[in-house]
Amino acid sequence: MAGELLLRLAEERASGAVLCDAGTVFLRDGAVVHAESPAAPGVEALLIGGGLLPADRWQEAIDAAGARNGVARHLVDSGRVGAPVLEMLHLSAVYDAAYFALAAGSTARRFRAGVAHWLGPVCPVTAPSLLRESARRAELLASLWPHPQLDQVPVVRRDPPRPPMIGRRQRTVLDAADGKRTPSVIARLLARPAFHTLLDVRRLAAAGLIATPRPRPP
Repeated sequence: MAGELLLRLAEERASGAVLCDAGTVFLRDGAVVHAESPAAPGVEALLIGGGLLPADRWQEAIDAAGARNGVARHLVDSGRVGAPVLEMLHLSAVYDAAYFALAAGSTARRFRAGVAHWLGPVCPVTAPSLLRESARRAELLASLWPHPQLDQVPVVRRDPPRPPMIGRRQRTVLDAADGKRTPSVIARLLARPAFHTLLDVRRLAAAGLIATPRPRPP
């Protein structure tokens, strides 16, 4: 399993990239320095989509420091992004991507020793803490509405005769549900972490405002 390999590599203080079914986790001297997944918006999506950094400034940082794996340091040193903001968004993106990359049943396809991410180190975390947080998130989703099939299919709205009151954040998710967008697409559209969007989708489904599809046959 991906989690078991990650722990072993962390104990060995390995550096490189763990390629999993749904993402990649990057290690440096055994610490997790980054994670990415097609299912989760990256740091750039949170920065640009959140209005914290213009797209051309992000590309400028990539051009200036991407080849030496120093994009994060360039953003801070150039004053484009404050260190506390970058650290907060980076941690959010890492835990978000790791949830998908290290999901239950995920396998590690291979380990590429020595491979580093172009963003560079920002706020490293330990492998055990990353796995604990991923497990906690899975348990939280299950406690809200135990239908994981909702996480990967287009979000379909329902219109009950007496809809319950919902908060502003959930309203924006519901407004983005057009029957074609998956939770991951909605997360990118709203420049929010994918896991937060999954939480809202599960809560909306539990409230009867989103249709819960039947589980796929095994």
